[in-house]
Amino acid sequence: MHDQYRQQIRAFLMRHMPDYELQDDEDIFATGFVTSLFVVQLVLFIEKTCHVTLSRTDLNNDNLRSVDAIMALLDRKLAAENA
Repeated sequence: MHDQYRQQIRAFLMRHMPDYELQDDEDIFATGFVTSLFVVQLVLFIEKTCHVTLSRTDLNNDNLRSVDAIMALLDRKLAAENA
């Protein structure tokens, strides 16, 4: 499931960054493609696709900065839900 979420998040980001080769550890905010509206869309996509609810404290640049950071956030959220 973890790899599936990574692939889906990566595909979502790539749809919004045409002709850009994004690396999983790359800062999406530094690419110039990210707007505040895009962040809202990304959060909604993560919640719907990964079946998690992100809290206000989850919504910060560090947690959403890269595919790797998003996956680390998901790992924490899913582990907490399964505890």
